[in-house]
Amino acid sequence: MGNTAEGHLIPEMGVIETTESDNVLRWDGTNLYVEQDVFHNGQLVHRRYKRRVTKQVAQALALMLAQH
Repeated sequence: MGNTAEGHLIPEMGVIETTESDNVLRWDGTNLYVEQDVFHNGQLVHRRYKRRVTKQVAQALALMLAQH
């Protein structure tokens, strides 16, 4: 994958969570999402986790596409 996000502490679990993503938007016919690898304290816990794009981001993308 590509970009690594800065880690953030999840106090309830006592771990620092970081993610890596290629930042490619994907569409599965229902949801717009990016795939991420999720790490807790540097250990991989989710491979290719699908994180949905927020409604605001999807609306902004739709507006940009409509203008072209």
